[in-house]
Amino acid sequence: MTDRIEIHALRLRCMIGFSEHELKDKQDVIIHMTLFTDLRKGGESDDPNDILNYRTVNKAVIRHVEESRYKTVEALATSIAKVAILECGVPHIQVTVEKPGALRFADSVGVTIERTTADFAAS
Repeated sequence: MTDRIEIHALRLRCMIGFSEHELKDKQDVIIHMTLFTDLRKGGESDDPNDILNYRTVNKAVIRHVEESRYKTVEALATSIAKVAILECGVPHIQVTVEKPGALRFADSVGVTIERTTADFAAS
């Protein structure tokens, strides 16, 4: 059994895209993260030191995304997973990155990826 911490609809701005009009200004992205971890110890002890600190993950992702520059949402999603795993110790993560207004008549378009520590072992 794996427990989850879910961060929904983190709204940030970054440089994303590859066409000329996309690269003029930062654009909105919406990020959803599911952090898979074991919460049993913290659930029993009620000690913050016994849980994955999702605030630390959130702050690291905010800093990374706001400073980033990617052509694709796929690359942005992968980089978010890498930051969460390598910098924050998340063992397994699912990341969805949406780009509002990217497609005509659609609220947003996005990708969802899932990564573990094994995916970045050689990094």
